[in-house]
Amino acid sequence: MARTYNVTGSGSGIGLKTAEILRERGNTVVGVDLKNAEVEGDLGTPEGRQAAAKAALEAAGNRVDAVVASAGISHPIPATASVNFFGMTEFLEAIRPVLAQSEAPRAAIVSSMSSLQPNSPELTSALLENDEPKALEIAAQLAEDPRRGSQIYASTKRAISRWVRAQSVTEQWAGAGIPLNAVGPGIVTTPMTADLLADEQTRKMVDASVPMPLNSHQPPESIAHLLIWLTSVENTHCAGQTIYSDGGADVVLRGEDAWSWADERVGEYFSNLG
Repeated sequence: MARTYNVTGSGSGIGLKTAEILRERGNTVVGVDLKNAEVEGDLGTPEGRQAAAKAALEAAGNRVDAVVASAGISHPIPATASVNFFGMTEFLEAIRPVLAQSEAPRAAIVSSMSSLQPNSPELTSALLENDEPKALEIAAQLAEDPRRGSQIYASTKRAISRWVRAQSVTEQWAGAGIPLNAVGPGIVTTPMTADLLADEQTRKMVDASVPMPLNSHQPPESIAHLLIWLTSVENTHCAGQTIYSDGGADVVLRGEDAWSWADERVGEYFSNLG
């Protein structure tokens, strides 16, 4: 069944590959990016997000079955906070009322395994509080410290995965029958990572921080296929998840026991039921 998609970040990398595969399968895709897209807009500003969402809806004939939010940057600069978090959440919220009218509405976001790495709790909190001026102020401070600049990206990905988890079960999303999920890639071979992987020294540093025992660095289609499934009619009950398609990096870094931390909380939950 052909569906109509909005794909942000469709000009390159994961977004481009996702849009290509969707079109090959007979779907209609309205891409959104700074350039090389059906809708050219800047998701780094509030005005740009609203204009891009409006133009994307118009280009799709005010019908959308699924949204893939893939647009993002990884530079240690304040703009990363605006694009990676608000560029996704505000775009999705602007599209959501029309998306909810679909017979099988779906939404998926590109997070990262960096959501598991050291981040700035202050920046993450500001993002989740939807306080963009405060987030930009904190990010600017982090950018001044070479040791902490990378925490801007990690914080945006931690925040976006937490936002997905919190919003997925609300009346606006689950209540409207919209599965909302995220994908957490490892190191994907895209223009964003080309410079890092081209240099032997930086490549070793990347591999040390993101160990990928299964097949090493991944092509963008490895993420595109997962995004497409999450936004397909087959996904009826997956909600609020960040699925780490990362060559095993999550397991290497966090270990095999990802559950025992919750035992005390679960015990308290059942005690309260009694």
